[in-house]
Amino acid sequence: MKRIAKFEKVSFGQFTQGYTGTDAESVYAAIALPKRATSGSAGYDFFAPFDIELKAGETAKIPTGVRVRIEDGWVLSLYPRSGLGFKFRLQLDNTVGIIDSDYYFSDNEGHIFAKITNDSKEGKTVSIPAGTGFMQGIFTEYGITEDDDADGIRNGGFGSTT
Repeated sequence: MKRIAKFEKVSFGQFTQGYTGTDAESVYAAIALPKRATSGSAGYDFFAPFDIELKAGETAKIPTGVRVRIEDGWVLSLYPRSGLGFKFRLQLDNTVGIIDSDYYFSDNEGHIFAKITNDSKEGKTVSIPAGTGFMQGIFTEYGITEDDDADGIRNGGFGSTT
């Protein structure tokens, strides 16, 4: 396996720009970096930084407190954990999150957010306790065209490059 990335916490100041709850210091201190559950796992589990409860149709924006340094030529794709998607139709609002290697250098420190929706058609409420995996990320190598001439510089996320 190629070792091409490293997860880190964003600074406390950056985390509190996205976290609106109480007791920010203890929430920040408890943030766990993503990790694989088994040696055969492709996905790195992202853990809820605080308790999340979503009734059917509800949405939450989750500041993970995590950033990732990725080598050029690689991307991190984010998906809901399979079990939550299967049981509750938990979805990422952008369907698949894409974390590019240059996002790490953004003014927001490359802080990874997830916007999730409980799209249950059976009226189920999903409860995700703090420290529980809710999203997974998979690193993928990619290529570019022979005539590629991109020279822009990123500064932000969510549509910041166009």
